[in-house]
Parts: sequence; C-alpha cells; structure tokens
Amino acid sequence: MGSRKHNTAEKRKEERKKLYIARLMNVPSSPRKMRLVADLVRGMGAEQALNVLKHTQKEAAGQVYNLLRSAIANWEVKNEGARIEDNQLYIKQIMVDGGRVLKRIQPAPQGRAHRIRKRSNHVTLILGNRVEEMKAAEAGVEETNNE
Repeated sequence: MGSRKHNTAEKRKEERKKLYIARLMNVPSSPRKMRLVADLVRGMGAEQALNVLKHTQKEAAGQVYNLLRSAIANWEVKNEGARIEDNQLYIKQIMVDGGRVLKRIQPAPQGRAHRIRKRSNHVTLILGNRVEEMKAAEAGVEETNNE
C-alpha cells in the first residue's frame, strides 16, 4: 500500500472512532413505513427522541427505539467514564434503505396470479455529540485566524 493511501486510511479510521453507529438489518416492514418514524426523530436530542419513540403507536417506533438505545450503548463503550447528561447527544443521521424483497404469489380469479412483494429495510443511525462538534468548530476558527 502506498503512503498516501495508508495515510488516508489512517485518517478515515480516526474519524470512524468519533462516530457512534448502530445498524438494524432486514426489518420485516416496508421502508416507507419505517421512514415515517425516522423522519419524526431526525435531528432530535437522544433523550427527547427516546421519549417520542416510546409514546408513538407505530410498530416501527419500537424498533427504532431499540436501535437508538443500542447507539447510545455504543457511545458509552467508546467514552468510558463520560456522562450522557454532560454530552449533548443527538441523532446526526438516520437512513432507511430498502432491504431484500420476498416475492409471493396471491391467487387471482380465472387461474391468474398476482405478485405480492414483502418488503424489508435496513436502518442506520449515527449519533453526534454537540459538545465535541462545538469544540472542533472553535478549533477550526482559531486555526484560520492564526494564518
């Protein structure tokens, strides 16, 4: 591996250490239904999003609730000794992608058959930390002022 490629790989690794990701794969509901719930909580603080998801009636809300708790647990593993209350965690990014589609046959009149598409989806949730981002932004401003 060349040095430039190696350096970019190392830089990418360092950036990934600051991300707190949780993924939910092959959820047996349509992506459209899941996106309704994802749009509810996108950009919210973690505590507020947990409360909203807990009191939402949709089935997908329970799955996103567990996913968010998993992302918070991932944050706790990477930041031992830090308190959640001191850090302003928020949902930086939540993506719902289509998963595999199971194709089934529904009998129809006169010997015909209709296709039933049983859709599934993949959800990716990325938590952000507003406190760390503010520090990084301030450091970036100071560097430009010094030049």
